[in-house]
Amino acid sequence: MSDSSRPPAHPSHPLPRELAPLYAFAALNALSFQPVLGGPMILYAKSLGASSTVLGILSGMMPLLVITQLPAARFVNRIGYRRFILTGWSIRVALIFGIAVVPLTGRFLDATTRLVLVLGLLLVFNISRGISSAAWLPWITELVPVSLRGRHFAKDQLWMNSASMLAFAFSGLLLGPDGDPWQFAGVFLFSALMGTASLRFLKRIPDRPPPPEPGGGNGVVPWRAIAAHPPFRKLLWANAGWSIAYGGLNTFVVTFLRTGAGLPEDQVLYLMSLSFIGGAASPWLAGPRLDRLGSKPMLGFTMGIGLVIGLGWCLIAGRLLAPSPHLTLPLLILLGLVNALFSAANNRLAMEIVPALGRNHFFALFMVVWQITLGLSPVLWGLLLDAIGTRSWMFLGFEWNRYSLYFALVVVAFAWAFDLCRSLVEPRAAEVSQLIRELMIEEPRRWWTFFVGR
Repeated sequence: MSDSSRPPAHPSHPLPRELAPLYAFAALNALSFQPVLGGPMILYAKSLGASSTVLGILSGMMPLLVITQLPAARFVNRIGYRRFILTGWSIRVALIFGIAVVPLTGRFLDATTRLVLVLGLLLVFNISRGISSAAWLPWITELVPVSLRGRHFAKDQLWMNSASMLAFAFSGLLLGPDGDPWQFAGVFLFSALMGTASLRFLKRIPDRPPPPEPGGGNGVVPWRAIAAHPPFRKLLWANAGWSIAYGGLNTFVVTFLRTGAGLPEDQVLYLMSLSFIGGAASPWLAGPRLDRLGSKPMLGFTMGIGLVIGLGWCLIAGRLLAPSPHLTLPLLILLGLVNALFSAANNRLAMEIVPALGRNHFFALFMVVWQITLGLSPVLWGLLLDAIGTRSWMFLGFEWNRYSLYFALVVVAFAWAFDLCRSLVEPRAAEVSQLIRELMIEEPRRWWTFFVGR
C-alpha cells in the first residue's frame, strides 16, 4: 500500500512508560466509584422512596464537596502528592464497605433510616474525596509533559469510560429487572473490592516533589485576585455554564427511563453502560487534536453536541418521539462522548493558562467552581421536577411535563455555555469551524482514500 493511501497518522510521541499505573488506577477507580456515585446508587435510593430533590442532592454531593479543596490546597506541598491522595482514597474505600452493609439492614431498619444512613456515609466519602483530590491536578501537571497532555487526558478517558461501561453492565446483570437488597449489597461490595485494588496501582504512580511556594505557602491566599485573572475568569464562567447544562443529565435520564419510560432497572443500567462507548471513543476525537488545535474549539464542539442531546431527550419526553433503542442509544453514546471530551479539553486548558505561581490554589478554585456548579445543578433541577410533579399539558401535539420542560431548559443552558466558550483565551487555538471541518470532511475523506485507494 502506498503512503498516500494509508489512513491518517498524526505525529505523535509515546507517553512515558512510567505512567502505565496511572491508567490502571483510572480503570479500577472507575469500577469502584460508578456503582456508589452513579446509576446503581440512584436506583437504590429510588427503591427506598427518594424524591427527585433527594436524588439531586445524592448526585450533587460529590461535586459540591470539592469545596473542601480550598482549605486543603495549602497542605498539599507539605505532605506530598501521592501520600495526600492515598490517605483520602483509603478512607473512601473503607466507607464503601460500610455502604455495602446498608441494604442488608432492612430487617431492622426502615427505608427512611437506610436512606439517611447511605446519605451520611456518602457525605463522609465525598468529604474525603474532595480533600484528597486537591493534589490530583498539580500532581498530573508535574508528571505529564506539556506537549502530551491532550493525549494523556484522552487515554485517561478511554480507560475510565471503558471501565465505567463494565461497571454499569455488571451492575445491571447482578441487579436484574427489580433489584433485591442483597443484589444491591453485592454491587456495592464489588465497588469496595475494586477500590481496594486501585490503591495498589495508586502506590505505583511515580511521585514528584512539589515545587516550593513563596513564603512556604503560609501567607494569606489572594482568592479574589486569583479569580480575577482574565483568562482564568473566563474559564470559570465556561465551567459554570457547562455544569448547569450537564449537571443533572445522567441522574434525570436514569429516572426518566425508569419512571417516565417505565423500563426495568437492569435495562436502564445496560442502556446507561452504553453511554460510556462515547467516552471510550473520545481519544479518536481528542488526543493529538487537542494538542494540535487547542482546547477551545473542542469545548465549543461539546456544547453544540450537548444542545443536540437535550433537544433529543426533550422530544422523547414530550411524546413526539418514542423512546426506542435506535434513538436512545445514539443520545446516550453522545452523552458519554461530550462528558469525556469536555473533561479532557477542560483540564488541559486549565493547565495551559494557570500560572506556576500559586498553582495549587488556582487548580483548587478551578475544581471548586466547576464541581460546585456541577453539584448544585442536579439539586436545583430536582427541585424544579418536584415542583412540577405529575402536572402536564398539551400544546400543538407536544406534551409539556416535568421531564420535557427540564430537557428544554438544558438546551437553553447549552446554548449559553457555547456562547461563553467563544470568549475563552487560549494561545494558538483554532476555530470551532476548523475542528468540525476536520472531523466531518477531512477525516472521512482520508478514510475513504484508505479503503477505496483513490
